[in-house]
Amino acid sequence: MISLFSLPGGMELMLIFFVVLLMFGGKKIPELAKGLGKGIREFNNARSSIESEIKAGMKEVEEKAPSAKDEKSA
Repeated sequence: MISLFSLPGGMELMLIFFVVLLMFGGKKIPELAKGLGKGIREFNNARSSIESEIKAGMKEVEEKAPSAKDEKSA
């Protein structure tokens, strides 16, 4: 089955790179890549921070709530 939203191939990537080069020039591309890298890094840091907070909250709830084994023996 042919997908409408497939990844771009080699020719498409070269065309996209050429258009970006024309729009921003050779001197701006490293700055844009650096900014993109910082954004991705901040996103990943925020995602891992949220994951750790959720896991800590779940662990706290599990410790406070009586387990099913404790309820059966009582």
